[in-house]
Amino acid sequence: MTKSERHVVVIGGGLIGFSAAYQLLKRGLRVTVIERGTEADASCSTGNAGMVVPSHFVPLAAPGMIWKGIRWMFDPESPFAIRPRPSWELVSWGWKFYRASSPARVKRAMPVLRDMALRSRAMFTELAETEGFGFGLEKKGLLMLCKTREALGHEAEIVATAKSLGVEAELLDAEGVRAKDPAIQMDVIGGVYFAQDCHLDPARFLGDLRAQVQRLGGAIRWGAEVEGFRQSGAKVESAILKNGEEIFGEEFVLCGGSWSPTVGKKLGINLPMQAGKGYSVTHPNPPALPSICSLLNEARVAVTPMGGKLRIGGTMEIVGLDESVNRRRLSGILKSIGGYFPELAETDFSGLEVWKGLRPCSPDGMPYIGRAGGRENVVVATGHSMLGLSLAPVSGEMVADLITGAAMKYDMALLDPDRY
Repeated sequence: MTKSERHVVVIGGGLIGFSAAYQLLKRGLRVTVIERGTEADASCSTGNAGMVVPSHFVPLAAPGMIWKGIRWMFDPESPFAIRPRPSWELVSWGWKFYRASSPARVKRAMPVLRDMALRSRAMFTELAETEGFGFGLEKKGLLMLCKTREALGHEAEIVATAKSLGVEAELLDAEGVRAKDPAIQMDVIGGVYFAQDCHLDPARFLGDLRAQVQRLGGAIRWGAEVEGFRQSGAKVESAILKNGEEIFGEEFVLCGGSWSPTVGKKLGINLPMQAGKGYSVTHPNPPALPSICSLLNEARVAVTPMGGKLRIGGTMEIVGLDESVNRRRLSGILKSIGGYFPELAETDFSGLEVWKGLRPCSPDGMPYIGRAGGRENVVVATGHSMLGLSLAPVSGEMVADLITGAAMKYDMALLDPDRY
């Protein structure tokens, strides 16, 4: 069988799945993408903050996060919530999160996230200059805005860590922050400027990827939910759809976001994961518009200009595969805006369409990338939590490297899908 005849079946049509499909097609392989939703459905990443963040080198499971989360749980408008429910998987995930939140594990994880993020940033730059891509990449950096001395002091520690890792970071007072973005008024005591961070329009990026996959000859099957697999020993032969159709392939890639564990179980692959729901609203013509994307530190809210639009997003709700909108959590996001940007108010965003998405969160905050479950022709790429967009290009590249036998450039033990 020649290289060009090898057929790769990609399960999941989000940013990770289409990034993998694009990279595989560029290497001459035949690709079919299977997506459970319709073409009109929004994937988990299309309404996110659109940030490419080398600054996010600390995994979600970090020291202190457990106790901070417990405090937030009792506030219905806080940026974090876990809905109590009788679920052994939730209890097990929480215990694994606690075990992963050690300084030693985080220290080992940070260089991996840094290297992946910087590679992804370079790939976004290359793609933005490639014909057929026009997703509005803005390489203007990111501002982490602080209103309290406590928050600014914590960020000063992050700056020191960033510099030790070779990530550009600059601690600023209030005047310094305003000098970085004079386009909008800010009521803060200071912050951090991360020069290497970028922002873009995630929906446009996903649309570009879809179009390029089709241009390169890739097939896309919409509304195709996987019911099971035909297997022979350690090899998977086909994916069986709910309508009984079989899609045969030489390699299979599982990147179904928050639905990956359900599909993984059909292959004997255990992927501990919880869906972390987030919300965003996008103002088409805001009364004030920053020029740089920002994170509101104490509120845990992301603010991103996208052309002439302004997107506000946040919250992490661990509530299972529930896509309903919690209005109290949404209100918490919008109420915080005016405290940092006096020219904006919660009422400015009233009546706007609310987007929600389920982020696939592993217990240790690291993605699952690699071959898994003793299956010789299955690659997993999921569990990116809030970094799905930021790490999409490099994750696609890693999938293509694994399938074509190229040397891996990262500490794959920390990303091993079988690590639990």
